[in-house]
Amino acid sequence: MNANDRTPADLLRSALAADPARPLVTYYDDATGERVELSVATFANWVAKTANLLQGELSAEPGDRLALLLPAHWQTAVWLLACSSVGVVADVGGDPATADLVVSGPDTLDAARACSGERVALALRPLGGRFPQPPEGFADYAVEVPSQGDRFAAYAPVDPDEPALAIAGLELTGAELVERARADAAELGLAPGSRLLSALPYDTWDGLSAGLYAPLAAGASVVLCRHLDRLGEGGLEKRIESERVTATAR
Repeated sequence: MNANDRTPADLLRSALAADPARPLVTYYDDATGERVELSVATFANWVAKTANLLQGELSAEPGDRLALLLPAHWQTAVWLLACSSVGVVADVGGDPATADLVVSGPDTLDAARACSGERVALALRPLGGRFPQPPEGFADYAVEVPSQGDRFAAYAPVDPDEPALAIAGLELTGAELVERARADAAELGLAPGSRLLSALPYDTWDGLSAGLYAPLAAGASVVLCRHLDRLGEGGLEKRIESERVTATAR
């Protein structure tokens, strides 16, 4: 990847320039049987649309804090990169009452209502489906995002030395995040073309790094697995073989 990259959004731009067709995120939910594979280009398109929603419709600005109440999921990865694109601090599992806006899954809607700013809800249904009945007081992400533009341009440059991510008491600037992700990628033995299977939740830095940032920094890809404990005997070994996994984080 480009040695000059200093934010997660920079890493994504470099990945897009290098090989837009390669897989970046392959997501499994073994509670529902869902499998979604996103190439770099498809993932970047979701990020651009989400960043346009964040900056345009939700009026988010650099330095705003977004409480991200979502599990390890491909759409969570999209929101993390969209925040980086705009300069918004992604506060993973943060307190909605102190956040400027909140993004919530279906299981945290009550807690998310403590946010006095804009609220977005994700149903986390297969194929990015919408809520059957939109939750009151929330914009439904699956309804709002398709109409957003496919290209994103930030209103203001994102400063890599400003806070970008907060997770479990840790706060990182964009530059610090990229540096840590590169170090983790080296420790995990990741290189361009590597495939890392991660079953770690997104509630710690280790989970976020293995489940997104380290593979992105290395030019690798991630097989992100939720509810891996639901797999039957021999299921993990079969997945490792079928997905050409080269490293695991569990």
